[in-house]
Amino acid sequence: MVVPILSLRNITKTYPGVVALQDFSLDFVPGSVHALLGENGAGKSTLIKTIAGAVQPDSGEIHIQGQQYRHISPAIARAHGIEVIYQEFNLVPTLSAAENICLGETRGKKLVDFQWMNQKARELFAQFEVDINPETLVRDLSSSQQQIVEIAKAVSKQAKVVIMDEPTAPLSTHEVESLFKIIRKARDAGTCIIYISHRLDEIFTIADQVSILRDGKFIRTVSSKDTNRNELISLMVGRELRENYPARQPASSITALELKDVSGNGDSNISFSLKKGEILGLAGLVGAGRTELAKLIFGAEDCESGQILINGEAVNIRSPRDAIRYGIGLIPENRKEEGCFLEQSIRWNISIAAIRQLSRMFLIDSKAENKLATDYSTRLQVKTPSLQQRVKNLSGGNQQKVVLAKTLATNSNILIFDEPTRGIDVGARQEIYKLMVELAAQGNAILMITSDMEELLGMSDRILVLSEGRMTGLLERNQCTQQRILELASGNIDKGNLHE
Repeated sequence: MVVPILSLRNITKTYPGVVALQDFSLDFVPGSVHALLGENGAGKSTLIKTIAGAVQPDSGEIHIQGQQYRHISPAIARAHGIEVIYQEFNLVPTLSAAENICLGETRGKKLVDFQWMNQKARELFAQFEVDINPETLVRDLSSSQQQIVEIAKAVSKQAKVVIMDEPTAPLSTHEVESLFKIIRKARDAGTCIIYISHRLDEIFTIADQVSILRDGKFIRTVSSKDTNRNELISLMVGRELRENYPARQPASSITALELKDVSGNGDSNISFSLKKGEILGLAGLVGAGRTELAKLIFGAEDCESGQILINGEAVNIRSPRDAIRYGIGLIPENRKEEGCFLEQSIRWNISIAAIRQLSRMFLIDSKAENKLATDYSTRLQVKTPSLQQRVKNLSGGNQQKVVLAKTLATNSNILIFDEPTRGIDVGARQEIYKLMVELAAQGNAILMITSDMEELLGMSDRILVLSEGRMTGLLERNQCTQQRILELASGNIDKGNLHE
C-alpha cells in the first residue's frame, strides 16, 4: 500500500454564514494525478488554500510526510515541497518571465545571475514547446503565456505536491497537450498532482482518481477508469442533469447589430450581422482577435475604420458608456480585473452600471438599488448569506453571476459573453445556458466567445471564425463541425461562406 504524502483529517472551516469545509478527510499519494471536482462553492478553493497554508482551518489535522499539524503556514507548505498554481495568476507583472520563474533563488551568489535565469527559463519553455522570450515582462505576455510561466515556475521547484487550479483555462489545444506531457512526466517521477478542472474530458485524459466535493463535504473518490461523465455530474450536483444544452427557438430575421469592414485593436475588415434572438458563436485560437473584437464593439478600444450599426443605424461608439447607452453589454473574459469590483459588495456591483436610473436629484434611491440587486441575485441564484458580502469572498461561479447581473441591470439587448463559463462548474453552466436561451427568446441578440468546442457547437445558431485578426468563415448551424471550425481557425479562408 502506498503511504500518503499528504493527508487531511476532519478539516472544518467556516466563514460568516457559510460552512466552506465540514469534517473533510482525504489522502493524496505520490506518483498520482488526483482530480478534485465540485460545483462552485463546493469548497475546492478553501481546500487548496488550506493545503497551501493560506487558510487556517477551525479544526482538524494536516499530515505531510509523516508530520502532523493543526494548521500550516505558506512557509511550511513550501518547505514540504507544496506548490500551487492558482486560477488567478500570482506573478509580478513588472518582472520578466525568467525573473518570475526564479524568484527567490540566488544560487548562493550576491549578484543576480540573469544569464542563468534566462537559460533556465528557455529550457522550461522548450519542455512546453512554446516560444516565449524569457526577458519579456510578464505584463506584456498574453494570458496563455502567463499561465505557462506560472506552470514553469512550479515545475522548476521540483515540488513533491503541485496543485493546479484550472490550469488549462487560457491555453490552446497544443499548449494543453504539452502541459499534459509535463504532468505525466512529473507524476512518473513521484510528484503528486492535485488537479482541479471543470472540463470533464480533461479529467478522463489526465487523472488517475477523482474526488468529489459538495457543499463543503467529501462525497466519494472514484477511479477515472471506472466512472463516466454522467456519474461524476450526478455526484457533483446531487441530481442527474439530462440535457447539456436547452432547447432553442428560431432567431428573428431582424438585425440588431451589424459590422461593416470594421478594423482596429489588431482586427481587420470584420463584417457580419447579429440577429435579434440569435446566439452567434465567435471561434478562434489564442491570439485570433476574439476578445479584441468584443472590446471594439463595446467601445473599450478605438475603431480605426468601418461602420457599426445598431438596428440599422450607424453609431459612433467611443467609450463603454456610449455602448451601454446603445444597449450593448459586455461580460468580459477576465471577471476579476475587468468585470467586478472585488472589494465592494454584491449589491454595489450589481447596481453600479445602472446608477443613473437609480438616482434622483443626485441621490441614489437605496430602496430601488436594493430591489434591483435582490431581484437579479435571486434570478441568477447567487449563493451568498447577504447582498453586503464582498465579491472577493464569492466562488468563481458566483462572481460570474454578479458580473452577469450587473450587465443585465443596464437593460442591454445586445449582449457579448466572453468565455461565459470559464472556471464554472457543470451545474452553474446549465444555469447560464438556460439564462442565455431565455434572453435570446426574449429578443436579445447574443455574441458568445468561447474556447470550449462542445459549448460552441451546442449553443450557437451560427459560428463566426477568426484567425490572426481576420475573418476566415461564417458557418450556418448545419455546416458547423469541429474539424471545419479548426480548419478555419488555423487560417484557411472559406471564400464561399465568408460574407452573408
